[in-house]
Amino acid sequence: VEKAIEWLRKKGINTAQKKSSRLASDGLVIVKIDGDKGIIIEVNAETDFVARNENFQKFCDELAFTGLKNEVQGVESLLKCKFLDSNQTVQENLTNLISKLGENVVIRRLKYINEESCSLEKYLHNSININSGKIGVLLSFKSNKINESVIEFSKNICMHIAATDPKSINIEGLDKNLVDKERSIYIEQLKSSKKPDDIIEKIVDGKIKKFCQEVCLLEQTFVMNNKLNVNECISAFNKEHEESFEIKNFVIFKLGQE
Repeated sequence: VEKAIEWLRKKGINTAQKKSSRLASDGLVIVKIDGDKGIIIEVNAETDFVARNENFQKFCDELAFTGLKNEVQGVESLLKCKFLDSNQTVQENLTNLISKLGENVVIRRLKYINEESCSLEKYLHNSININSGKIGVLLSFKSNKINESVIEFSKNICMHIAATDPKSINIEGLDKNLVDKERSIYIEQLKSSKKPDDIIEKIVDGKIKKFCQEVCLLEQTFVMNNKLNVNECISAFNKEHEESFEIKNFVIFKLGQE
C-alpha cells in the first residue's frame, strides 16, 4: 500500500484526486467548427488565472478537436476517447493537467452539431483566443449560397444570441414546463388583486405572450435593429439579397450558467 501511495504521489495522481473535489466555477467556453461539424464545450477551472494559462488553453483547444474527430455526444463518451492521436484517454490527460496546474479542472458540458446540408457559424464573447471565451454561441443555418453578406449576417445573429440568451428558436419549440412555470408565477402574483378569474386569465395570457417574445429567438427584438424582431430582419435580409437564410439550431453556453 505504501509503495502504491508513493507511486501515486510521484505521478501526481493522488494530488489530482484531492483537487478534483474542489469547486471549479471559472474556465472557458470553447467553440470549434470543422466544415459541417461543430462542437461547443464548457471546461471549468477554479480561477481566471488558470483559465488564461497556456497549458489550460492548449488542453481545451485539443479537447475540442478530439470531440469533433470522435463526434462525441456527451462528456462521458469524450472522457473515454483517445486524446488527439495519443495512447492516453481524455480522462488521463485531464488528471495530468490537474496535477500540473494545481487546480481542479472539470469538463462540464458539451454539444456536438452535425446537421445535414447546414452551415455553421460561431461567436465568442470575452474571447481570449479565436476558439475560447466566457460566452460561446454555435449556430447552424441554411441558405442557398454562402457569401460575405450571409457570413456577416450569421455572425450578427450569433452576437444577438449571446446578448439575449434565447430559450428556443420559436414559440413552438419553447419548453412547455418553462411556460407552465411562468404562468403559475403570474397567477400567484395576481391572486391578491381580487380581480375576477376571467380577467386574471386574460392578464396572464398577455404576460405569457410578452414572455415568449422575450425568450424566443425569432420573436425577440433584434439587438442591431430595435425596430424589427429577428424573424422580420431575416425576411428583410432574404428579400434584399435574394437569399433563403433560415436558422436551424443554436447552442449558447455561458460560463457557470446552470
